[in-house]
Amino acid sequence: MTIPAIFKLKNMTASQGGIQVLNVPSLDIESGKVTAVVGPNGSGKTTLLLCLAGLMEITRGSLLFNGVNISGTSKQATLRQHTTLVFHEPLLFNTTVQGNIEAGLQLRGLPKSERLQRISNTARLLGISHLLNRSAIKLSGGESQRTSIARAIAMQPDVLLLDEPFSALDAPSKTMLLNDLGHILAKTNTTAIFSTHDLTDAIYLADYIAVLNGGTLVQWGPTQEILQNPKDTFVSALVESAKTTAELVLKNTRFREDG
Repeated sequence: MTIPAIFKLKNMTASQGGIQVLNVPSLDIESGKVTAVVGPNGSGKTTLLLCLAGLMEITRGSLLFNGVNISGTSKQATLRQHTTLVFHEPLLFNTTVQGNIEAGLQLRGLPKSERLQRISNTARLLGISHLLNRSAIKLSGGESQRTSIARAIAMQPDVLLLDEPFSALDAPSKTMLLNDLGHILAKTNTTAIFSTHDLTDAIYLADYIAVLNGGTLVQWGPTQEILQNPKDTFVSALVESAKTTAELVLKNTRFREDG
């Protein structure tokens, strides 16, 4: 059975100050799957996520969300209603962890009983139940990122977008969050798109990989396909650099089976 694409991009570009900063000839994002957007700093990863989140307008081509063409400022609100973006540096309010998770739910007008249930569920999933009454400004880097992700997941978005979610974490915190997030996304069947400059993160977590170079999408497809059939020297170099941890691809299957 073919899984429907929640996003379809065709000849899509985005510009800043009149200069083109993103060019996506073709990209499909499958519903219920995890897609990693991989590339070095300045390759257009954040720009792509901002377009998908409805926070940046495309300048040419088409961006379809659930079959509906989203173009122009007036339609960007549709994306903002169905997506949630987690930035690489947690942007937390000066309140408790519970208050941070609850903030978006209050804006949506959810009744208190449902808010409390979602807070409890997401805090448990992210392993931060014991932190709910702690001030967010007293959290460690890993705790702050988990709180930020919990706040996003509690909103139950159609698409969860994460911009370099592991880049600011130390190695132990990163490993634990990668593992926990993999199980959470599989268990909840969440459509997720995350950016990273580290191909090993993508190998560990993603079903699909999209590779950006110099603002242009140069290859996308299933994780195994990218690893086995890189299309150019740039993608080949990325794959070569990650060969020592290529066995982590097997973790993807474990996530899906255990979820």
